[in-house]
Amino acid sequence: MDLAVIGTGYVGLVAGTCFAEMGHNVVCIDRDVEKIRILESGGVPIYEPRLKEMIAHNVGKKRLRFSTELAANVAKAEVIFIAVGTPEGADGRADISAVKAVAREIGQAVKGPCIVVNKSTVPVGTAQIVRGILAEETDIPVDVVSNPEFMKEGAAVDDFMKPDRIVVGTDSEVARDVMTDLYAPFNRTSNRMIFMDTPSAEMTKYVSNCMLATRISFMNEIAALCERLGADVNKVRLGVGSDPRVGPSFLFPGVGYGGSCFPKDVSALIKIAEDNGMKLHVLSSVDEVNDRQKTVMVDKIVQAFGPDLTGLTFGVWGLAFKPNTDDMREAPALRIIDGLMARGAKVKASDPEANTVARGILGDAVEIVEDQYEALAGADALVVVTEWNEFRRPDFKRLKELLKTPRVFDGRNIFNPDRMRSMGFEYVCIGRP
Repeated sequence: MDLAVIGTGYVGLVAGTCFAEMGHNVVCIDRDVEKIRILESGGVPIYEPRLKEMIAHNVGKKRLRFSTELAANVAKAEVIFIAVGTPEGADGRADISAVKAVAREIGQAVKGPCIVVNKSTVPVGTAQIVRGILAEETDIPVDVVSNPEFMKEGAAVDDFMKPDRIVVGTDSEVARDVMTDLYAPFNRTSNRMIFMDTPSAEMTKYVSNCMLATRISFMNEIAALCERLGADVNKVRLGVGSDPRVGPSFLFPGVGYGGSCFPKDVSALIKIAEDNGMKLHVLSSVDEVNDRQKTVMVDKIVQAFGPDLTGLTFGVWGLAFKPNTDDMREAPALRIIDGLMARGAKVKASDPEANTVARGILGDAVEIVEDQYEALAGADALVVVTEWNEFRRPDFKRLKELLKTPRVFDGRNIFNPDRMRSMGFEYVCIGRP
């Protein structure tokens, strides 16, 4: 099939590349000229494992290309994916202005019957809004489908190539058949297609993310209670997660969730409920707990050093909101660094992939270095914020030699408390005695 994907962020770029990998002819479109220039020159504007190699392979096979021209490319496409951003607005609601603008451009450009597929995370009712916009712009029959993505940053390619479910919202038999055919290569061992109406498909995406966010905030609150009671939250997590009704995923306590999905989707669903005369009490608490959790590690540092951190330097390991990405949207590291600097401290930080992004956000306020050990030279303590694998088994002897005082504040519980203390470290973590 000839596919057009509008938007080259995580969702659009991964989806377009994976469809090309299955033999489709794909053009990824973005109005950001610099982003398209990077892609056409062989670069990738985001870090995602396996993505760069897969893009290069499909560009070489002439199945994947990039363009800033929407009208000409949309006119030739059988299926058009909308994968533009829906950021959190000032009032907490999802901003779908980009979706509506793209829908209008599509309506003005289409030359024949086609299918418009919304992969952006959007409030319930957006498919109907898109249908209305298209009807205003063209008399050509265009089916509108909701096909939310369920990719994890850091594992997006694997999630797309080996999906655990493919949710499709449509009331059109034609669109259903086309989507079934489009996703057939991803369903070779078992059928993962789940068809439903468009409002239910739109709601499914929000509920999935909000449920995962709820598990994280719940365990962060349990971690705080474990600290007061002398219990070990890691042992509690293992015990609870072994129950098949609960499962082990997303039960790791830490310094809060971030990224492009959970924070804005939690906020958006809360606002959707408010707009319909409801208050989501549980989800409102999830948001409140997560906001508070991002400052927990600063509170622990203040308990150790006092409220005035002037003259102290802290080495920070990890800037991205999670491992295997360079995404720093809503990253806990930003709140932690701000909290330290507001109390007079200096910060030296390092991340395996997010240093360039961090420099663009933090400027000269923070010394960002490429080598993780360089961030510790002369520092008064290490603060672990992101659980990258290379941080899990460091050279502890070197770490101790570099730090002024052997203090480690572990916001992701990646080290063993008994071992750390036996090596002479003052070790502070989350939810463990």
